[in-house]
Parts: sequence; C-alpha cells; structure tokens
Amino acid sequence: MDAPSGGNARFDIASLPLPVIQAPMAGGPSTPELAAAVSSRGGLGFLAAGYKAAAAVKAEIEATRRLTGAPLGVNVFVPQPSAISPGALEQYALSLAPDAERFGVTLGDPRHDDDDWDNKIEVLLEHVPEAVSFTFDVPEPAVISALQQRGSCVIGTVTSRPEAVRALEAGVDVLCVQGPEAGGHRGAFDTARRPEGESLHGLLEELADLGVPLIAAGGIATGADVQAALSRGALAVQAGTAFLRADEAGTKAAHRLALSSGRFTSTAVTRAFSGRNARGLYNEFMRRHDGEAPDGYPEIHHLTTPLRAAAAAAGDADWLNLWAGTGFNRTTAGPASAILASLTP
Repeated sequence: MDAPSGGNARFDIASLPLPVIQAPMAGGPSTPELAAAVSSRGGLGFLAAGYKAAAAVKAEIEATRRLTGAPLGVNVFVPQPSAISPGALEQYALSLAPDAERFGVTLGDPRHDDDDWDNKIEVLLEHVPEAVSFTFDVPEPAVISALQQRGSCVIGTVTSRPEAVRALEAGVDVLCVQGPEAGGHRGAFDTARRPEGESLHGLLEELADLGVPLIAAGGIATGADVQAALSRGALAVQAGTAFLRADEAGTKAAHRLALSSGRFTSTAVTRAFSGRNARGLYNEFMRRHDGEAPDGYPEIHHLTTPLRAAAAAAGDADWLNLWAGTGFNRTTAGPASAILASLTP
C-alpha cells in the first residue's frame, strides 16, 4: 500500500475534553449509539471492527456519524498465522460435542481467516475515523502511514515493553497499555506466551521513558481508578467493562445480568471460548474446558460460535463468554453519559 501524498492534520488524543476512552468491545457490546453517546460528552467512543465484514464496519461508522459530529475511534484485529494443529482442533471439537448436543446445535466451521482485513483498511482510509487502534499485533508501517496521512491517530495495543518497542518502530502515535486486569482478549502479540502478572500501574511505569502518549487500560471502573492511572503518566484511560451495562451497549441480556447478579464472583483468563487468552467471569464452561483448550484463534472462536449463540438465546450464562475485567463488581447500569461522568476524575 502506498501512503498518499500530502496529508491531513492528525487527530490528537490530548485534545479530548475528557481523558476517557470507551473501549472497543467486539461481539456486540460496542454500538454506534454507545460510541456516539461517549464522544458527544467529551470522551472518545470506539467501534469494534472485529468479527465483522468491512461492509458492516462501514455501516456502523456512517451510523455513528449521523448521531454525532464528535471524534470517533475504530479498533481492528490484526490477523496472524494459524497456530493450531489439525489434531488439537479435532480433539477439542470432540470435547465440545456434548455441549453442542445439550443446546441442539452443530459446532461451527473452525476456519482460519483474516477477518476481512484488506477491505476493512480500505474502509478506514475512505471514512477516516479520528483514531484507529490495532489489537493482537501491529500492521505494516505502510498501513499505519496511510492512515496517518488521512488524519487518523494510530494506536497500538501492547501488553509488554518488547511489544511497545515493536509498535513504535512500526510508527504508531500512541500506545494503549493493556494490563492483565482488562476484560476480554489480551492484546499480546504472541498467543503462546503465558499472560504476565505485572499490573497496569507497573506497565505504565515501565513504559514511561518511551516518550509517547500512553492510554491505560485494565480494571478501570471508577473515577479513582482513572485518577490513579493518570497519576502514573497515562494521558487517558480506556474503559470497557465499565460500559457493559450502559443503556446504549449491545451487551447480551444474560451477560448484563451476570455482571450484577452476584452469582459470578471472580474472573479468570481462558482460551476455552476463542483459542486466545481472554478474561471473563468464571463460569461452568471455563471450569470444564479451560484445561484442555488449545492455542488456536480464530479457529476455536468459529468452532464455538453456534454454541455461544445458543447459550445467549437460552439466557444460559454458564455457557456464554462473559468477558469482564477485574473491576466488574464496581460497574453501574444507566445511560453512558452518567457512566462517563462517574469516571471523570
């Protein structure tokens, strides 16, 4: 891809009236309504491009633009080579067969794909969100440069210093520092690497000398959490779990109830649902399958999709991926504007 000549002024995260970013949450929670509500009140709302075709991403950008003229962010999953063997995939499918039978569904096609990568990049170059963030890796420098030339601020999601250095070498403007407290998928580049235990605050302090703006992500649920991250050098925070119960969020009903019912009391990191490490409320599916789940994203994600859809339709939270960060028990329900106000330091 050739970067265009000239270029537009790049969006600056520091220009946000409020230092709060609504995290992109793939799989339903992130909606145009949620992103618009947060951006309209001075934060930065994000759409999640993961698991969507490029045409759907384009439609969501256009829908958000109709709702607000405020800045908008879009997050994209960077595709990676397949990491799972046919034998491991077959063995895991056999272990899931009783679960599929329980819900009367057939397991999905465990295919490897690039999540419509090239077409999504073209959509972003045409429709130009103010911010574009990447997760699971960093794209080629030419992709980053092309987006920057259009005026987008490019953000790399990192979970360690080596990843941060790689992202900066590729040319990103800002680092989103994701601590282990974060809900949903870990942004680690190496899927086989065990999740590290260094806290978000520790990571912020470790990366402070890099001389680039840092966004703090992981366990942000209150204004005090925001202030603590800002005091350790973050320019802004990114909160996802805090917005799962927002009126505008597309969170599944069973997931929304699970966050507040008191039935689920802890979170854990698992590969059981998607083949990639992700933090969620600890439930029966994780208890049964976490020990045997292989490293295999997106194949495992596609394999379990019909099962998770059936569990959601049945309102059965024990077989659903209940992504949530460690601060889940401090979240509140209500309009996104009120949640944003509660996070404002």
